[in-house]
Formats: sequence, structure tokens, C-alpha cells
Amino acid sequence: MLKENVEQVREKIRAACLRSGRDPKEVTLIAVSKTKPVSDIYEAMDTGIVDFGENKVQELTEKYETIKQPLNWHMIGHLQRNKVKYIVDKVKLIHSVDSYRLAEQISKEAVKKNVDVDILIEVNVAEEESKFGMSAEETTRLVRDAAALPGIHVRGLMTVAPFTDDPEDNRGYFRDLKQLAVDIDRKNIDNVTMSVLSMGMTGDYEVAIEEGATLVRVGTGIFGARNYH
Repeated sequence: MLKENVEQVREKIRAACLRSGRDPKEVTLIAVSKTKPVSDIYEAMDTGIVDFGENKVQELTEKYETIKQPLNWHMIGHLQRNKVKYIVDKVKLIHSVDSYRLAEQISKEAVKKNVDVDILIEVNVAEEESKFGMSAEETTRLVRDAAALPGIHVRGLMTVAPFTDDPEDNRGYFRDLKQLAVDIDRKNIDNVTMSVLSMGMTGDYEVAIEEGATLVRVGTGIFGARNYH
């Protein structure tokens, strides 16, 4: 079942790229494996997936220790400052940097462990009160300030769009994030590339790709409905 799911998602990614005149190689599929057992991850690995997203530090580190093959782990959930030290040397990318204090902590731990950490700034494009992330106005300042810290590279932006039954509802938010990335890129800030746009989940990743996503975070579409018991 999982294999078919992955094939279906990849096909939809290809189709969305074709519709928008993009090369499918520009889009990386991140399998969101939060709450899912390691056996599911191995199954997904068999389909060629190497990028996995986790929401919680403890779950990420446990899976990291269990699975010996080199995978690209993505921290996509809200990250508390006191947990940063557990993951800076394990993740390929931290998607959810939503404050200067968090960026500072990542920098401190990166320097301590002598690693460079790629980060994305999380933008709350829809300005939902229930969501983490910076407002669009605050984002440029945080990009600039974070990029000046040692051990950190700002690679782009991330957003979690509102949950909706109609993916078209989110097209404007994805478009706004893309435009914000373009505007920041034009400022030529040192140590900043806006090459990564992490946006789009199971319900709306096709629209996100049409609007410029380079990373899509798909959980349910690959692993089936989540089990929170």
C-alpha cells in the first residue's frame, strides 16, 4: 500500500511541475514520519525516499539512533530552545525557526559541536493565531539577524498553510511566500540564499508546487491517517 501511495504522490508532483513549467527535480518529497513506526520508514526507504520529517525532537533522535542508513532528517515542528542541542548535528535542515532567540541557540550549539546548520525561517503567512511563525514584515529582519550568527546558513522560508478542504484557498498564501522569498533574495544579504521554499502538505502540495515549493511535506498521503493513541 505504502509503495502505491508514494508512486501516486510522485506522479502528482510530476504533473504539478509540468503544469507550471518546472523540472520535477526541483521538488524534494519529504515523508512526514511523525508518530509512525520505524518499520514504515524502512518501507518508505525501499521506494527511494531519503528525506524524512519529524515534529518532535525525542522522536527524531530515537529514529536517528535506530536507523543506521544515512537519511536526511528534517525538523519541521516547533523547536524549543532547550532541545536544540539534541539535533543540531543530526538534521539536514531545521524548517521551523520562528524567533531570533531560537536562531541564537542553534548558532551556539552549532559552534559548540563544530557543525554548520541550514535553517529556514518559518512565516505565518495567513497570520493564524494558532500557528507559530513570523509575520511577513518581521521575516526580513529575522533573516538578516540570523544570517549574521556563526554556524548558521539561512536557506529559505517555510510556512504551514491553513487546514482547508479546498487547496485553492491556500494558493494566495503560497504565492505570497514565494514573493517574500524573491524580495528578500533581491536584498543580497550575506549568508542568505532563498533557494528553499518548504510549503505544501498532503492536502495542498500540488498547488504549493505550482506556486514554487521546492520541499513538500507529505505524511498522510504516504503513510495513511495518523494514529495519536
